[in-house]
Amino acid sequence: MARIIAIAAPILILAGLGVGGTVVLSKLKPEPEKADEAPAGLNVFAEKIREGNLEIEVKAQGEVRPKREIVVAPQISGRISYVSPDFIDGGFIKQGQLLVKVEAADYELAVVRAQSSVASAQQALARETAEAELARQDIKDLGLEDASPLARREPQLAEAKAALDAAQAQLKEAELALQRTAVYAPFSGRVRERDVDIGQVVATGQSLGRIFANDVVEVSLPLNDEEMGRLGLPLAFASSTEHPGPKVVFAATVGGIKRHWTGKVVRTAAAVNSQTRQINVIAELQDPYGKGADGDAPMAPGLFVDAAIEGDTISDVLIAPRAALRGDDRIYVGLPDEGKLSIRTVDLIYSDPKGAYIRSGVEAGEYAITSPIQAAFDGMNITVLERQPDGTVKTLGNKGAKDDTQTEETAVASNGGKKEAEE
Repeated sequence: MARIIAIAAPILILAGLGVGGTVVLSKLKPEPEKADEAPAGLNVFAEKIREGNLEIEVKAQGEVRPKREIVVAPQISGRISYVSPDFIDGGFIKQGQLLVKVEAADYELAVVRAQSSVASAQQALARETAEAELARQDIKDLGLEDASPLARREPQLAEAKAALDAAQAQLKEAELALQRTAVYAPFSGRVRERDVDIGQVVATGQSLGRIFANDVVEVSLPLNDEEMGRLGLPLAFASSTEHPGPKVVFAATVGGIKRHWTGKVVRTAAAVNSQTRQINVIAELQDPYGKGADGDAPMAPGLFVDAAIEGDTISDVLIAPRAALRGDDRIYVGLPDEGKLSIRTVDLIYSDPKGAYIRSGVEAGEYAITSPIQAAFDGMNITVLERQPDGTVKTLGNKGAKDDTQTEETAVASNGGKKEAEE
């Protein structure tokens, strides 16, 4: 027994010392410091919201067409004896210029016959006037008080006057037909096409060709109701000195070169298109072949052009990147110092590829997040990154103090690693 106690005693003493040492060391071990910094959130790119002016612009497309275009047609029939050398496809013509002449021999003879009829009617009227004067004198000499109009030869005199008037009308008609053997240009312009040539017999009203005026061309631009409202154009708009139409810049590629012409809106169409529910806004360009041309390139009819209609300028609006707009009226704002995401509802004026223009809901200088975020919620942990002009990426907020810049590839890789960790 004494032998067992002698062997167990040292073992128990050593075990007790080990347990006691462990307890003492655990008591003396310093407690680990608790980190105050929250875990880093999802990396997101953001751009500053700035203040500026909104120059409203509406884009549309349309085909150039002349304001005036007519079919040249004779008012008489006959054989063509002359065609102007300028009356050809693409030819330039001037107002009052002779374009086509029809053989006039038949119409000259008609004038001679009409003149003869007038001379006969004048002689008959002169004779009847003399006879009526003699009849009145005879009645007076006889002392008749109740002589009939027939006795005074009044109907005969009236008939002679009517015959003269008819003969004179026939003469004017013959002279007018003779004048119409020559077809003149009613305005200055260009020839779109010619349909006849010398020796061809034409009928009254037959097409000789088509011409259009080159002083003004117009473009019909279809706009919807929202675009009309953005420009402030009513349905019954007509340009005037007090209310001039908006400026329009036309653009098209001509001869492989981008060309531009400047016109203005002059009126709107009378009705809304029942199929497209749009209304046509008519824009004009003055002197498209002269002062209105872009160098040597006129804005010719038939050209299909892009049009940028300039509206009013709204001052002091907030401008955010277009990519930052979520839906119709929401923007995600990054709070770099807090490392949080804030979801804002904004009063959107208008958006285009250049940006989103806002009245209220955010402040200038705040960071609008442009990165796509799934299942975003207000207060979500994020790390805000900003692209620099030199291509590097800056980490904003307190976390950016240690490692201020990095490449975009590094930021994307880091962001991908965080997404994998979250998943």
